Amino acid sequence: MKVAIVCDEKLDEYKREMLEAIKAALEKKFNVGVVPFDDNFMKEIKKYDIAFNMATSGGKDGRQLHVPAVLDLLGIPYTTAPALSHALCIDKAVTKSVLLSHGINTAKFFMVYPGEKLPKHDLKFPVIVKPLREGSSKGLRKESVCYSDGEIERAVSWIHENFHEGALVEEFIDGMEVTVGLLEKEGGVEVLPLLEIDFSGLPEGIERFYSDRVKNQGFDKYINYVIPARLDEKMYKTVEEAAKKAFKVLGLRDYARMDMRIKDGNYYILDVNSLPLLVPEYSDITKMAKAAGMSYDDLVLTIINSAIRRYNLKN
Repeated sequence: MKVAIVCDEKLDEYKREMLEAIKAALEKKFNVGVVPFDDNFMKEIKKYDIAFNMATSGGKDGRQLHVPAVLDLLGIPYTTAPALSHALCIDKAVTKSVLLSHGINTAKFFMVYPGEKLPKHDLKFPVIVKPLREGSSKGLRKESVCYSDGEIERAVSWIHENFHEGALVEEFIDGMEVTVGLLEKEGGVEVLPLLEIDFSGLPEGIERFYSDRVKNQGFDKYINYVIPARLDEKMYKTVEEAAKKAFKVLGLRDYARMDMRIKDGNYYILDVNSLPLLVPEYSDITKMAKAAGMSYDDLVLTIINSAIRRYNLKN
C-alpha cells in the first residue's frame, strides 16, 4: 500500500522532526512518500492509496480544512477528522455550543466580535479572554485573565487589533488541568492515561496556564507532567466518558486531544484539538501513549490502521 504523508509546505523544527518520525514508523509497513500541500498537491496525491494527514496550516478561517476537503473530493482515503469536524473544532464558540447541546460540560462563555461592545453578562470573575480561532496558545497572556469589565474590554480590544477575529470570554476555571488523548482501535475509542499538567513549579509572577510565553518561551521546563492524573476513581471515569462522548458528537476520527480543567467535582472541556501534533517526546499525546505502553511507532501505526479499517482497504 502506498501511503502519502501530507504536510505543510513550510515546516518549523518541530514539524520537521514529526515528519521524519512518522515517515520512519510508516516505512516499517508501507511504501511511503511525502506530499506537501502546495501547487502540485492535487497531481501528486493521486499516486497514493491513502494519506496520513498532518497538514495544519493554509488560510486563516479554514485552517486544517483544506486537505481533508480536497482528499474527500478526490475520493482518496485519509487519516483523522473530516473537514466538517475540523471546522467545528477550530471555532471555539461553536465547539462549546455543540458540547453544551449534548450535555457535555464546558466553561460558561460569551462572544465579542470586532465592532461589538461588551454585552451585559453574568459570568463569575475571574474570566479569561481568548482569540476565537487560534491554537498553540496564541493570544493567551497574563493579561488574558480579567477581574473586571474594564479589563475584559482591554483584553477583547487587544485580540480584535492583533488577530482581527472574535474574542471568546469564558469563566476561568482555577483548577487541575488535565489533557485527554483519545485513540481509535479495533474495539472502539480508547482513552489514553490522563495527563495532569501541574503549573505550581513555575516562577513567581508567571501565569498558571498555557499562555504563549509558558508554552513557547522555555517556561515549560518548570511544568510537572503527571501520568496518570491524580483524580479519584469516580472523576477519572467521568472525564473518560465525557471525552469519548465529545469525540463522537464532534465527528472525530482516529485520534484527538482535549484540554479540560477539574474544579469542585466537575470537569470542563476547554478546547478540542482535532489534529494534534505528534512530535516525539514533546507532544502531550505521545507522552500519554508512552504511559499506555505504546512506542511512537505503535501510535503512528494504530492511527493509520484505524483509517485503513474505516475505508475497508487491504494492504
